[in-house]
Formats: sequence, C-alpha cells, structure tokens
Amino acid sequence: MTLQVSKTIGATDKVALDAPIFDPVAFRLSDEQAGIITRAREIGQSVFAGRAATYDREAIFPSENYRDLHRVGLLGIAVPKEHGGLGANYQTYALAAAEIGRYCGATALTWNMHVCSTLWSGPLADDLDMDAETRAEHEARRAVHYKRIVEDGAIYSQPFSEGGAAAAGGVAFGTEARPVEGGWIVNGKKIFASLSGHADYYGVLCTEIEEGEKASRRNTLYLAIPAKSEGVSVVGDWDPLGMRGTVSRTLLFKDVFVPADSALMPRGVYFQAAMRWPHMFLTLSPTYMGLAQAAYDFTVRYLRGEVPGMPPVKRRMYPTKQIAVAQMQIKLEQIKAIWFQAVTEARANPSKEQVLRAYAAQYSVMEGANELAALAIRTCGGQAMLRSLPLERIYRDSRCGSLMLPWTAELCLDRIGREALYETGETDD
Repeated sequence: MTLQVSKTIGATDKVALDAPIFDPVAFRLSDEQAGIITRAREIGQSVFAGRAATYDREAIFPSENYRDLHRVGLLGIAVPKEHGGLGANYQTYALAAAEIGRYCGATALTWNMHVCSTLWSGPLADDLDMDAETRAEHEARRAVHYKRIVEDGAIYSQPFSEGGAAAAGGVAFGTEARPVEGGWIVNGKKIFASLSGHADYYGVLCTEIEEGEKASRRNTLYLAIPAKSEGVSVVGDWDPLGMRGTVSRTLLFKDVFVPADSALMPRGVYFQAAMRWPHMFLTLSPTYMGLAQAAYDFTVRYLRGEVPGMPPVKRRMYPTKQIAVAQMQIKLEQIKAIWFQAVTEARANPSKEQVLRAYAAQYSVMEGANELAALAIRTCGGQAMLRSLPLERIYRDSRCGSLMLPWTAELCLDRIGREALYETGETDD
C-alpha cells in the first residue's frame, strides 16, 4: 500500500505524463496529497485511458481497472491509515477522482460510489456526534469493512436512487429495513444502481421501520448488503447515452436478511450527516471536473496535430480556433476555481455561504463540462467526432452529470435561489 507509484504502475515509464489538473504548488497541496493524486493520474493516463473506449462501446463494467485500483492502493484511498489505507481527506480524494475522470469517466464515477462507503464511514463520521459506546461499535464494524477492501480488494457500491423524491432528500427512502433478531429484513428497489452485478457489497440507504411506525428520514440506515445474499437480484438492461461502463442496472431486495454488524453507520448518524455535512453529496462532481479538463486537453492536442493515431495536421493558426481555445481556457479556469474552493471547504456545519457555493460548484461543473465538450466539438469539427477518438465519449459522458441526484442542476438552481432569499424559518405569510 505504501509503494511508490513508479514501482506499482509499470506502464508509466512509456508515457509522458500530463500536467496535473491542480498544480500542487499553485494550489498549496502537501507532498502527501500530491503523491496520492499523482498515483491516480498515472494509472488513469497509462492504463485506464486505453481501456475506456471498450468499456463504453460494449457497456461493460471496468473490472480490470478495479483490480489495478486495488493493486496501487487506491481502493482504500479514504480508509484511515491505521486500517491500512491511504488516509486521504475529502479534498485529496476529490482531486484524485478528477484525475481518474479525466481518462475514464465510468471508472471515476463508479469508484466514487465505492469510495463513499469509506469516506462517509471514515473521516466524515469522525466529525459527527456519537457517544463513546456508539463510536466504539462503529469503529469495530468499519474495521471489518476496511479489511475486506484493503486486503481482499472488495468493491462496495452505493445504490441511492429509487425513482422518487427520496434521493433528493425530500422523503424517506422507500427501501425498508424491518428489525428482527440479529439484524434486519430488507425489501425494496434501487434504480440506476452503479456497479450492479459487479460490487461485492451494496451500501444501501434504507428506512428502518418498526411495526406500526411511519417512515421517517431520521431513521435512515446505511447497510452493506453482500451481493450474494439470498433475495438480492439485478434486473433490466443497460444501454444509456453515456457513462455506459457504470452498468447501473436495477437492484431488487426481497426479504433479504442483513446482520447487525453490516451497518456502515450507526443508527441516526446518516441523517445527522445529511443535515450537518452537505458536501457529502458533492462527490459525484470530481468525475465531471476531470471530463471538463479532458475536453480542453483534446482540443489543444487536436489543433496542435498531436492526437495519437491521427496525421500530424496543425489547425492552430486560424484565429477562430484560437478564440475558441481562449473561451475554453476561461471557462475551465472558472470551473476549477469555484470547484476547488468548494471541495476545500467541505466539513461539518459549513456556513450558509459555503453551502451555496457548493451548490454553485456542482452546477458549474456538471453543466460546464458538457458546455466545454460541445465547444470542443464545434472547434475541432466533424473528424474529431469519430468513435476511435475520445471526444464524442467525453461529450456523452459529460451530458449525464446534470441529471444525477441528489444535486441535479435543476435542484441546485432551486436551492440557491430559495436559500439565498430566505433565512431558515422565514415565510411570506
């Protein structure tokens, strides 16, 4: 887990590495942070980029990439060091994930679903209130999950959406967990469940309901359900516009017994996190930060005649192309600035200004990545849209970001407008 990247990624000595999206000196990163982020960039560029087209074309899960993520220690990026992980904080993970997204959007997006199981149960949970007994129980339980990841390469997913308002935080989750001796019986459905059929454990958000009680968001549980449990099934086809390698099919849970030690968070802690740690819902955005950079990178290389596999024809001398690149550079720097600030501010109990900035960053990245990809298409022209080149995949993948709960582009606009104009509890009555 602590080997140098150059010793764990054999192909990098054949690749001239791209500059980092966020220069460690300019953005005041520590040497440790820079090392982890470089590890992600190296494997992304030297290994994942070459596989991305196949995963996209065939809509298959990037299983080989996950074996490589485990090999170089990145499956445990947010696992605390005392449990054998890299101990990355929120900001470090976000910057590393952006580098992965730069080269394979589907890998970065699914990796996020995995990492959140450790990020939420690790550094995020450490910021939340628990009594000594609850925290001790949580520490013992998460150690089991972390060991599976670090030692065995276990993959955790995070099925969230159900087709209603629950994923947006409006109502309780429809997937229900009824307490029984030794654990719970879970019934429900999750749609657009990334890693379906490929994760070893599904980190399911569900509502604990005692007999005769009504469903409440306060009673949300976060349970790691083994994929091979009786009553777990994966159904439906997967043939979407973009992010095809995520394989986000529908998960069904029918009378699935889940033991008590499978909880990724203690009772009440997920609801506390959702109220006090809102940046936990910003973790989809790093993938799209990477895609925004990828759209710009491709355009510059294309106009300079430096795209591998294409004739070295330069198009950079035309003023219209130069103006387009200038527009892209300005847009990219705007996105980078607000997004970096937002992921740096991630913490418990952020200020109203910081929450509004997080919404604005999410909107800027999710919409901006596709705007950059669209401008890249217009600038580079029809030949750049060949499926043998990455731009059309970048465009399709980037179009998916603004649709993703819990912070879709529409919801971000709604919340920014409302929360900027109203203080808590204010009405017009």
